[in-house]
Amino acid sequence: MPSKSKSQHKLMAAVAHNPSFAKKVGIPQSVGKDFNEADKGKKFGKGGLYANIHAKQERIAHGSKEHMRKPGTKGAPSAKDFKDSAKTAKMKKGGVSLAVGRGEKLPTSEGAGLTAKGRAKYNRETGSNLKAPQPQGGARKNSFCARMSGMPGPMKDEKGRPTRKAASLKRWNCK
Repeated sequence: MPSKSKSQHKLMAAVAHNPSFAKKVGIPQSVGKDFNEADKGKKFGKGGLYANIHAKQERIAHGSKEHMRKPGTKGAPSAKDFKDSAKTAKMKKGGVSLAVGRGEKLPTSEGAGLTAKGRAKYNRETGSNLKAPQPQGGARKNSFCARMSGMPGPMKDEKGRPTRKAASLKRWNCK
């Protein structure tokens, strides 16, 4: 049976060539080898919803006699499809642009981190669901402190001032 996606193809190739990985993911190596054999010479499409739309527009421009479906008609992408596609779309280099001057981030002196405006912008542009800090305690505080404490980088800059990492750990009351 051939793979349905590039990610499935990669998984099955890894299973076929690595017995310990096959055991770890619980897929018999023989199944991986079967998929790998069926995938020989197969190419997997790139992109998603927007790539398909642009490809169709390109074909129409070159005289394919196809036409774009009207929103709401059968087979046309729905609003939910566009929303889901935006969540998985690749971010431009560097991600979302957030600045202290626009009130989207707190300065280091105030504890670093995002403001409500910054979280709203980030959530809107990435489809994420960032929530406000939870420094008083709880599972989110423990998770944040564990992750952030293990981040590489200094706690003070070259002038002896606390870095954004140090300020955020302090704001969340991490020990």
